[in-house]
Amino acid sequence: MHPQGPPSQMMPPGASSNQGPPGVPQLPPQMFTTAAQLLDLTDKKLMVVLRDGRKLLGVLRSWDQFGNLVLQDTVERLFVQHLYADVERGLFLVRGENVSLLGEIDLDKDDHIPAPFQQAPIEKVFALKKAEDAERKVKDKSRQRRLADEGFEGEHNGEAII
Repeated sequence: MHPQGPPSQMMPPGASSNQGPPGVPQLPPQMFTTAAQLLDLTDKKLMVVLRDGRKLLGVLRSWDQFGNLVLQDTVERLFVQHLYADVERGLFLVRGENVSLLGEIDLDKDDHIPAPFQQAPIEKVFALKKAEDAERKVKDKSRQRRLADEGFEGEHNGEAII
C-alpha cells in the first residue's frame, strides 16, 4: 500500500495523473496563461506598441494578471517619414488593454539603426508628426463623410442613441 493511500483516493474518479511517459518534459500549467508568459520577460528591455500607435522602449519591472505593465527607463520613440526621435518618459505604467504588441529587444542589435532611418532633433520630428496627424485627421473626416453618404455609420461620429 502507498504511504498516502491508494491512488484511487488521491484523485477524483475519471481524472488522469497528467504525467506523460517517463523522460518527456511537461510544461508547467502557468505557461498557458497570457500574463504568466511575462515572467520570462521581467527585467528585460522591451518594445511595447500601444493601441494608439505609440511605441515605448523600457525595462519591464513588474506586471499583473491583467497584463498591466510597469516599465522603467522608458523612452517613447516617434517615427515620421525616415526620421525618429526619442522622448524620455521615465517610469511608465501601461494598462494591459492598451497593449497591441510587445517584444524583447535584442541588446546586441539595439544600437543598430536600419538604413532609411536617421535620428533627428525631437522638435523637428514632433513638428512633422503633428503635421502628419493633422493630415490623417482630415483624410479620416473625408472618408467618414463619403461613407455616411453611402449609408454607413461612422464609429466615432459623436451621436448618442438613447
